[in-house]
Amino acid sequence: MIGLTGYLGAGKTTVLNHLLARPGARVGVVVNDFGEINVDAGLVTGQIDEAASIAGGCVCCLPDAGGLDDALERLTQPRLRLDAVVVEASGAADPLSLARLIRFSGAERVRPGGLIDVVDALEHERTVETGALAPGRFRAASLVVINKLDRVAPSERADVVGRLSRRIREGGPVAHVVATTRGRIDPALVFDVARDDDPPDELPIAALARADRTDADPDRADADHDRGAGRSPAAHVHATAVTVRSRGPAHPTAIADLLEAPPDGVYRLKGYVTVAGRRPRRYVVNVVGRAVHVMRVTDGGSEDGLVAIGTRLDAERVQARLRAALAPATASTGVAEGLRRMERHRRLSE
Repeated sequence: MIGLTGYLGAGKTTVLNHLLARPGARVGVVVNDFGEINVDAGLVTGQIDEAASIAGGCVCCLPDAGGLDDALERLTQPRLRLDAVVVEASGAADPLSLARLIRFSGAERVRPGGLIDVVDALEHERTVETGALAPGRFRAASLVVINKLDRVAPSERADVVGRLSRRIREGGPVAHVVATTRGRIDPALVFDVARDDDPPDELPIAALARADRTDADPDRADADHDRGAGRSPAAHVHATAVTVRSRGPAHPTAIADLLEAPPDGVYRLKGYVTVAGRRPRRYVVNVVGRAVHVMRVTDGGSEDGLVAIGTRLDAERVQARLRAALAPATASTGVAEGLRRMERHRRLSE
């Protein structure tokens, strides 16, 4: 489950619609009834199995997580086969409150997938943040999207991104920052996508909706250029993925160290790992930002290995770090302490 926040007009719905346009993705959305809901109707029909609306205002203003949990229980039914659920909060929402609702959700099949906060590159400094202290909202964010960069003069963009990035990290030192236009972030940063085209057994409503949006885009020439180059019309800065397979049970301390302090530039880290011990233990691990989720598995799933995803990766260094962590354990020193750390993450993930 992914939270999506941002001040009014920052571009939350634009980010959401871009994510929904991803071919082959099945996404559920929880919206709110606080103000106008302007998710593209065509995309909702084509890509969302069910849109759950919480009555009574912004999800973050609910006295408890009950309303949100009801919506999540409906959307996470296995029969829907959704890849992810996005909770879009109103512009008046407090990201810290939404993050708590997500973190402590009582929905049975929910795993936190981070919180995206959207910032208007042009207006944020002028109309939103005028105080001396960086907003506390960035403490809750795992990914901050500096949107509408095209509205800033080209000669000023680097300075604006630099200032906003520094300000964001004053409030949220571990937040991953991406600068873009029209909400175009790589969906691989947000959820797993299995393919680059729509499944052949489904109606191509989403594909038609993407075409309609391209036709209505004032920058049609750019979209046409993207199609000619073999890219999606909604081009974006692509994430980089680094994959390393395991060659045997790894030292649990090395795995715990990696999960708690991923390499620079890594936003997501996922995979299956087997760690050494008196009896080897197998886990499925997911890291988003600095949030660590660990579960024990006994069989099934993919082969052991890890995938690191980010937008500013030094691929060789990341690969070397993953290989070192996944190297077969050759010593028993520290194994017991490493197992305790892995089990602690597992208990906190329950």
